Amino acid sequence: MSRPVLVFDSGVGGLSVVTALRQQVPGLPLAYVCDNAALPYGTKPDSWLLRRIVDVCVAAVAASDARVLVVACNTASTLALEALRERLAIPVVGTVPAIKPAAQLSRTGVIALLATTATVTRPYTDRLIEEFAGHCTVARVAADPLVAQAERWLAGEPLDARVLAECLAPLAAIARLDTVVLGCTHFPLLRESLAAVAPGPVHWIDSGDAIARRVVQVVGEVPLPMVSSGAFLSWATAPDNPGLARAFSGFGFQPPGKISEK
Repeated sequence: MSRPVLVFDSGVGGLSVVTALRQQVPGLPLAYVCDNAALPYGTKPDSWLLRRIVDVCVAAVAASDARVLVVACNTASTLALEALRERLAIPVVGTVPAIKPAAQLSRTGVIALLATTATVTRPYTDRLIEEFAGHCTVARVAADPLVAQAERWLAGEPLDARVLAECLAPLAAIARLDTVVLGCTHFPLLRESLAAVAPGPVHWIDSGDAIARRVVQVVGEVPLPMVSSGAFLSWATAPDNPGLARAFSGFGFQPPGKISEK
């Protein structure tokens, strides 16, 4: 198989980016690695996370012989992109909340950023809003429990409608809201369920398509061989998890192998 594009996330959230990549480049060789032993990232100290993200990604790039690394995690991107680019000899594509396209799409100028606490509170997010949405009202809504809900959903477990409703309840208080940024790669996996309990009709926007376009730019426009779903490899820091294997299988990946953070 040709050298793959390696998608990295703390959990299964990066599978939403896998979907966008397959839509734009069918047959693109892909591999996936998740640091599920450390999930959730938002509760860990930044200095510890930085070292761990670099260690896991470096090991996974070596195991997969990847030609591009996609960091499909907002927290990891804000922390580790520079360090990863220093350590790796391949291109590294990061993830940022889709503030810019949301500001362009909104008719009312009122946007909500639905993300983890780590993302909504980071100075990096402040700069994104200032640069691309200074003319808009941007409400920040932390919805950390949705990460666990996405993990449960892809593992074949039922969603908790009460948790979804509680996470989206703050949106009802935002007057003239018309656009919601799904600022965590886990959240697009729940898009239909979120739309069903949202307090009103809104546009939902995420970073998946932008990431896929960037990957296309990096790998070039050369023809790529078609790859059967059974050829897609995956790794995890805690692979002995039937739910994780089920989630990966649903996206055409083999059951995860073990990757070490050291």
